[in-house]
Amino acid sequence: MNIKSFWKAVISQDRAELPSYFIEDASIFWHCTNEQFSVEEYVKVNCDYPGKWEGEIERLVENKDEVILAGHVYSSDKKISCHVVSFIKLVNDKISRLDEYWADDGEAPGWRRKMNLGKPFKA
Repeated sequence: MNIKSFWKAVISQDRAELPSYFIEDASIFWHCTNEQFSVEEYVKVNCDYPGKWEGEIERLVENKDEVILAGHVYSSDKKISCHVVSFIKLVNDKISRLDEYWADDGEAPGWRRKMNLGKPFKA
């Protein structure tokens, strides 16, 4: 499976292409919001998500039947920025299970900033 093409279909909200990356009865889990989707539901929720999106893969680890992807997703107007980590299980070169963990980007909470530990690693 071409993970970069899958990523492009997700970011561009390509309703026609997205289902082709999944087996028919695949399960998709968004752990941070305790949601489970069928392929049809995942395509709808992804493609109907408001706004236009851009993003890049920051890290990709591929094994025979498992892929781990860390990505940066942001709105085209740059007002929203988040990161996702996706654990992808493949069967016959298609996604059978997708576990995703989404987080909004932002600064460290005040209590941690007061500790004066760590430093930013991105400009």
